[in-house]
Amino acid sequence: MAKTKSVYFCQNCGAQSPKWIGKCPACGEWNTYAEEVISREKDKKGIPFIHDKKSSKPKPVQEITTSAEYRVNTLNHELNRVLGGGMVPGSVILVGGEPGIGKSTLLLQVALKMKGKKIAYVTGEESEQQIKMRAERVGIDNEETFIITETSTQVIFQHLEKLQPNLVVIDSIQTLNTEIIDSSAGSISQIRECASEMQRFAKHTNVPVFLIGHITKEGSLAGPKILEHMVDTVLQFEGDRNYGYRILRATKNRFGSTSELGIYEMQSEGLREVSNPSEILISQRDEDVSGVAIASMLEGMRPMLIEIQALVSSAAYGTPQRSSTGFDLRRMNMLLAVLEKRSGFRLGVKDVFLNIAGGLKVDDPAIDLSVIAAILSSNEDVPIDQKICFAAEVGLSGEIRPVNRIDQRIREADKLGFKKIFISKFNQKGLDLAKSSIKVIPVRKVEELFMKLFQ
Repeated sequence: MAKTKSVYFCQNCGAQSPKWIGKCPACGEWNTYAEEVISREKDKKGIPFIHDKKSSKPKPVQEITTSAEYRVNTLNHELNRVLGGGMVPGSVILVGGEPGIGKSTLLLQVALKMKGKKIAYVTGEESEQQIKMRAERVGIDNEETFIITETSTQVIFQHLEKLQPNLVVIDSIQTLNTEIIDSSAGSISQIRECASEMQRFAKHTNVPVFLIGHITKEGSLAGPKILEHMVDTVLQFEGDRNYGYRILRATKNRFGSTSELGIYEMQSEGLREVSNPSEILISQRDEDVSGVAIASMLEGMRPMLIEIQALVSSAAYGTPQRSSTGFDLRRMNMLLAVLEKRSGFRLGVKDVFLNIAGGLKVDDPAIDLSVIAAILSSNEDVPIDQKICFAAEVGLSGEIRPVNRIDQRIREADKLGFKKIFISKFNQKGLDLAKSSIKVIPVRKVEELFMKLFQ
């Protein structure tokens, strides 16, 4: 007889308790403990074809030999960029995102494009016919992509032993279940044990594994927090479903930087890689209009230019309205207070609306100067030349503060054909402009920006 054990798990953080408690001592949440029955049998081994256990012994760090890190090319430049140059053999990569954002489409697209590689796509959510319909839509280039519709990890490992694939995709980890645990699929213990088995499979066979994960309504990955600690890389797939753009960013990466991001555009044929997002995020206009300014910003390590739109009008009601889309409303109120107090612009009795074009959410302080320029342009009803952009932070005393990596911002603006860029006067130190055709205009105060821009 197998020994049966009933344990209570926190559905938020995965903490374990022998009895039910109201408040989780680990994460502080209330009423998150649920009972799960665990049954472990000694004769069951999670991965049937892995029996050898490497004997480990203590080694001095000087005696450990290292080799050049080999990476597998996914043939998807944006994914390679986020992973740090490609997949590392034996790595476990967790991809999370909202329902319908395109996680399954992205990984199926990667599997179907990797020619010469044998891919095992394991799905527990969709039928073979549904996968085939999506595959025909995105295009089939790799004839050795095998679809496995199975949720039992023991059966999955038997298929993988026969296939000997070069890459495994699990869609999704919440649908898998193992015979070692008696609880239902998607429970804390099942997710933890299934992820552990996939991790052992990847490390023993040196085959990279992609795990697709669901997220909770709060936006965090569903399941225990230990799931994110077990994997080597955690990728977050973000985007507004009302817009076609998707952003893939790494929140954890043991083999690369977490500052890189990939940008995709959702189309009827699947996800298209966006190699130059600046050209898409800046709208094309036949004539100059007031209230529009271009900011040279950094998203992670990637420079891009975005369009800031502002509308300043007389308040129709007693209390002036303040509205911001894609930009922190509190920061916008701070910038309006700077203009009112330090520069003398009477904006306290006017409605101010701000929008970041393209549906992006931006927190780079370097767009402060462009926000102020767009607000002043709308207030004065004087358009800003389309070939002018901005890159600087604004302080509470009205001073223009320097920002980091100004060289990359200037090069990006120069590459896209901009003629002038306004930066902080204190950002000129060590600036090499020999190869740039763009004119750099340094400013020190908000008043100086107004004089050079509108006089």
